[in-house]
Amino acid sequence: MAVDLSKITYIERITVGSSDPNHLLTQSELDAQLERLNSALNGFPRGTILSIEKSFTLLGINEHQLVLEWSVYHVGYTRKPLGSTAHE
Repeated sequence: MAVDLSKITYIERITVGSSDPNHLLTQSELDAQLERLNSALNGFPRGTILSIEKSFTLLGINEHQLVLEWSVYHVGYTRKPLGSTAHE
């Protein structure tokens, strides 16, 4: 479904995944991020995904290699949702 970008007045960035190697997220924190994304897409006003940034970083710990992956969803709204935590 095509989105009329002229009607988008507010964009929120929602990160899903761990991007900080010093603070690895627990499963409950990841679930909370996914719940936030789902509520943005299904709540009122209903958001629309405008774009997705996918990123990763490779970490070497001793002889092991760890991959951190995260996605940033740009969710557009026709008006700012009530209770939005973003700064104006």
